[in-house]
Amino acid sequence: MFIYKLSKFSNMLGAPQHHTAPNPESDATLPTQHGEFRIRAFRDPLDGKEHCVLYLGDLTDGAPLIRIHSECLTGDAFGSLRCDCGPQLHASMKAVQEAGKGAIVYMRQEGRGIGLYAKMQAYALQDEGYDTLDANLALGLPGDARRYDFAAEMLYSMGVHEVELVTNNPDKRAQLMHHGIKVVNRVPIVVGACAQNRDYLSTKASRMGHILPI
Repeated sequence: MFIYKLSKFSNMLGAPQHHTAPNPESDATLPTQHGEFRIRAFRDPLDGKEHCVLYLGDLTDGAPLIRIHSECLTGDAFGSLRCDCGPQLHASMKAVQEAGKGAIVYMRQEGRGIGLYAKMQAYALQDEGYDTLDANLALGLPGDARRYDFAAEMLYSMGVHEVELVTNNPDKRAQLMHHGIKVVNRVPIVVGACAQNRDYLSTKASRMGHILPI
């Protein structure tokens, strides 16, 4: 499978400087339980990580509904109740289908950017009573190591200049705008809360700035 390759930003405060090498084999139809999408793959030249955009309709028309979703193997694939990631992903896919256009930008940033191995180490500390933020810090890792510059460049390469952003995280909005994507509206997404992730969600709201009704 060929991957779209984009250059790194040369002007971090303005519109992304991109040089897309389009190849039809990197963009294909993807039927899902929520409906049919198209999926386009990209490779970040900075670290070689492969990301994708799951999209529907004409993204260049107005401000499409966009979800920037960071990979969560445990939640997205295994249905873990320790977080709300899986429900957020599926709710976003459903919302895009209902809107008739939009996209999920799927970023390979497991464990808020610390990777799967360290995430399991953090889970072990959480089992001992640490919260989701302190567990990362106890491992000498940042509470949130994610970046969204390449997400912005992927969107820009697809003709997206402004979005309605599906998120509870103000940092995503700030980073997208910093990298040249105008956020005209923030769309809250509150799904997947349960007894097993109540403390996790509470920590995100009280200590990490997420906008949640907790």
